[in-house]
Amino acid sequence: MDLLRFITAGSVDDGKSTLIGRLLYDSKNILIDQLEALEKSTKNRDDGSVDLALLTDGLRAEREQGITIDVAYRYFTTPKRKFIIADAPGHVQYTRNMITGASNASLIIILIDARLGVVEQTRRHSIIASLLKIPHIVVAVNKMDLVNYSQDVYNNILIEYSKVAKQLGLKEVTYFPISALNGDNIVDRSTQFNWYDGKPLLEYLEEVQLDNDVNLTESRFQVQLVIRPQTEELHDYRGYAGKVISGVYKKGDKVTVLPQQIETTISKLETGGIEVKEIFAPQPAVIHLAEDIDISRGDSIVRTDNLPQVKNEVEVLLCWMDEKPLQTGNKYLLQHNSRLVKAIVKNVAYKLDVNSLQQQPVEGGVKLNEVVKATIKTASPLVYDSFEKLHVNGSAILIDETSNSTVAAVMIQ
Repeated sequence: MDLLRFITAGSVDDGKSTLIGRLLYDSKNILIDQLEALEKSTKNRDDGSVDLALLTDGLRAEREQGITIDVAYRYFTTPKRKFIIADAPGHVQYTRNMITGASNASLIIILIDARLGVVEQTRRHSIIASLLKIPHIVVAVNKMDLVNYSQDVYNNILIEYSKVAKQLGLKEVTYFPISALNGDNIVDRSTQFNWYDGKPLLEYLEEVQLDNDVNLTESRFQVQLVIRPQTEELHDYRGYAGKVISGVYKKGDKVTVLPQQIETTISKLETGGIEVKEIFAPQPAVIHLAEDIDISRGDSIVRTDNLPQVKNEVEVLLCWMDEKPLQTGNKYLLQHNSRLVKAIVKNVAYKLDVNSLQQQPVEGGVKLNEVVKATIKTASPLVYDSFEKLHVNGSAILIDETSNSTVAAVMIQ
């Protein structure tokens, strides 16, 4: 059974948390004690209904304000698929939290309030989805019950959003009319939408194809651990453990160790403690090489016939996440998968307006939630692909050396 990671995004009070609560509630993924706690916390509501949003709004500040601040993760399963949902905050000042939640999602559900249509935050989240190359976009037009389930309202929003999707180059966009509060078209088809002949939302989530989301062409493997047991039984054992980032490796393949630029061949492959003839993404595995080579954590083993870029100066898009502004010349640690290197922000070319995608000059440093084009220089070479070509090998984070906190999401160009 495969796993779908997806995120819900939208403006404040568009019903993101209620939608997730409804998915959990109607698919019978709420424990009895959780349900009792919900009923107890919402017993004073005038209509006597259960506030499903409280299933994800975990922080006290969120509950008191009735909004989502942090990214809340929930796991649930159906007979067809496993799911991990990230509920992202809608407020502009929490855009960094939304980027964090969306960074490893295969699908995004962008909620639109049927009464308001496409608003600034809709465009902002759509732009972030395009920057992060999220392959599957779902537009859920929520609160249809408040516009009397009007087909005209729904169609007008589709026309409006399709213009945004075309501008951003979003290819796979699927639309759903829903009412998260009443459960219309979430798990089951609703009689309220007699003009809608598509699937309910959960059925689509269960069936959306994820096969193409894993790249099996570019073979990339980054070493996480060098295994040398040094026991009598395994005296000469030397294996390089890690996760196959992308592609396929077979015994006998000619490979190059980077950044050392040393060519060799694969002598043995293991996964789950069992010797196999081939490994593929996203398996954890151990690679054995024909020659003894000095390899450390963070080094890459790639097929010789398909090499990535190896440079110590790269152009990047930075999503700034720190309260303290970024200044040119600041030093950081750059974490690229399991490789950690010292880095300096050499220059900042321009700021990207996340509402219009226009390039703007940077004045007074890069501030919280801003997206900029920059050049980063690293102390040792990076082995990477562009984010557009292979996002699992083209993404990184910047870490503050003093506080050890993540200050930026990095998309290598």
